[in-house]
Amino acid sequence: MELNDRMPLRYRGITWFMALLGFAVMAISIWGCNAGQRPPESGKVPAAGQEGKDDRILVVTTIFPYYDFVRQIAGDRVKLKLVVPAGMDSHSFEPTPADMIAMQEADVLICNGGEMEQWVEKVLGSLDTSHMKVLTMMDYVDVVEEEHVEGMEEEEEHRHEDGFEMHIEYDEHIWTSPVNARAIVKIISQTLSEAAPREKSRFEDNTQAYLKELKELDSQFRQVVNQGRLHMIVVADKFPFRYFADEYGLSYRAAFSGCSGDTEPSARTIAYLIDKVKEDRIPAVYYLELSSHRTAEIIQEETGAMPLLLHSCHNVTRKQFDEGVTYLQLMKQNVENLRYGLE
Repeated sequence: MELNDRMPLRYRGITWFMALLGFAVMAISIWGCNAGQRPPESGKVPAAGQEGKDDRILVVTTIFPYYDFVRQIAGDRVKLKLVVPAGMDSHSFEPTPADMIAMQEADVLICNGGEMEQWVEKVLGSLDTSHMKVLTMMDYVDVVEEEHVEGMEEEEEHRHEDGFEMHIEYDEHIWTSPVNARAIVKIISQTLSEAAPREKSRFEDNTQAYLKELKELDSQFRQVVNQGRLHMIVVADKFPFRYFADEYGLSYRAAFSGCSGDTEPSARTIAYLIDKVKEDRIPAVYYLELSSHRTAEIIQEETGAMPLLLHSCHNVTRKQFDEGVTYLQLMKQNVENLRYGLE
């Protein structure tokens, strides 16, 4: 067996990554010789009366939730780039030289932090960040450790060969709680206003309107949970909803933890979830976006529970991205699917 095959998934590819990083640093150095000019943003047009000049700030976000939050706050008053492309799982993403160049050019860089974004720290270590504001959103909310609940698959990569835990791992999916989303939006709005003070009034007005919508979303989830017969959900997939479940007092069972690199649960785990659905008479079993529905379908075949999407909003399909799908739209569908599952 090759050494690389024995390494945990999240630690593979380091040699390749460092080589790529070296290439990107060289490319950035060459790019810097172009008198500070930035590449044109696809689909972006200079404001009226400013032909040939676009002095909007460049905001780069690593993942979709923060991309959408910036859209709601700033609209077209900033240039906006998403690093992890639509349709890709952020946990397996590796940046290209073009991504690194875009990050170097950013006036504001908004990332998440955590294990899935270890690559961000490596990239930033090679860049000149003196001109940019870097927001790591896990620094602005109370984070919780990943949790292993009954029936969930054990993860080999979280242990040393002697069986001891490697380190504390924090759940990264902070945006799944609308309450956290409101806190994150406030920080982003404040940062954008500082970076583009001429737009401060517009940003603040948009922010207040968006915070009101997020508050309404929070109220809808609370109503669904309070009126539900059940307070237990079953997710036949990874579980990126720890902050969501904690916020609304939900218990859960799932095949894997939120940041697991595994995708195929064992027969034992599937059997446990089937028994749990039968025991509690749970009407729905959930699956995630950008993943296989097969485990949920197996549970349906054995229990009659309806497979439904519970969207973590970590990313969207290319079609959804092109259509402008938003965090609020995805979460409002979650309201309805959760309502069915708690009846």
